[in-house]
Amino acid sequence: MEQQIEQIRQSYDKAIEYGRKGIDLYKELPKYIIDDPDYPAYQRLAENNTLSDSGRKEIAAYLNPTASQSFVDLGCCLNLMFRGYKEWPSTYYGVDISSKTIQLLQHFVESEHLTVGVLHCGSIHETPFADNQFDIGACIGVLEYFDQPFVESVLKEIHRIMKPNTKLVLDVPDIGSPENRISMMIEEYLGRPDKYNLSTEEFEGLLCDKFEIVSKEKVGPMIQYFLRVTS
Repeated sequence: MEQQIEQIRQSYDKAIEYGRKGIDLYKELPKYIIDDPDYPAYQRLAENNTLSDSGRKEIAAYLNPTASQSFVDLGCCLNLMFRGYKEWPSTYYGVDISSKTIQLLQHFVESEHLTVGVLHCGSIHETPFADNQFDIGACIGVLEYFDQPFVESVLKEIHRIMKPNTKLVLDVPDIGSPENRISMMIEEYLGRPDKYNLSTEEFEGLLCDKFEIVSKEKVGPMIQYFLRVTS
């Protein structure tokens, strides 16, 4: 697990460095991916902004952030900059494995004169937060990189830091779908291979004693779950 975490960290650090140079690695894909018969469908989803995305209006509508709430963004990437989270009235807390990501976010917060809670560099399965600290939370685009033991540890940690009866949105791969197969090929090419190995039934079995499934939606290669944290 530690080796996989380090591999993901290095890949995202690299992506940040390329991004600073104006290079979008998702637009520099090799021929074997572009020529795959399932790639055009994946590309259409990307062009139509219908891939699984932290900035979907459905997420904000479900979480319904207010000024009195604290929001934890697990695997935050650059959501604060590009997914509208800086406009939310809730207090923002971000966790990401990439030190380059956290450094860029800290610079953004300072330059925009934003007030946030904590921007923490580390793995989401071991956070520095207190029990029952958060009112709303999200974990988008993270769990696909890891197998069942890590996923279980993340769910346990999320349950620990969220208050009872609060709301959470997370996503997992739609294993077996053409869109997900292409997504996995792209992520592996970028140096962060997907290790997720759970069926929908198996994942929902892990949820059942800690979370209530309010609804779920297939969004591109992923399934987004809208959850309520149980006591």
